[in-house]
Amino acid sequence: MNFPAELKYTKDHEWIKVEGYEAYVGITAFAQRELGDIVYIDINTVGTEVNEGDVFGTVEAVKTVSDLFMPLTGTVLAINDKLDANPELVNQDPYGDGWMVKVKFNGAIDALLSADDYKTLIGE
Repeated sequence: MNFPAELKYTKDHEWIKVEGYEAYVGITAFAQRELGDIVYIDINTVGTEVNEGDVFGTVEAVKTVSDLFMPLTGTVLAINDKLDANPELVNQDPYGDGWMVKVKFNGAIDALLSADDYKTLIGE
């Protein structure tokens, strides 16, 4: 399974791509595999400050619905509009076109996991 080294990860299976004080957030390849075929993404937090660990949306798969947890305290700047018509992008390209939100964050990223730490967490 692929876990890009330039990304950071959470114990809740989100990934974070940091670019200055902004970051893209999505779910990991492990998470999308565990969920199965994703059919709907519900995120309505644009313009809202979401605290680290709080729910910023949900992802619905054929067999379950799962909460999405914010890895860093920050304001949601944008939602990936491509996911409205093509939620399966999360399954097909979780680290690229399957990103979920872009945030401006105000917290430290020190508590986030490296790719190696995340692999250890999930037993890879």
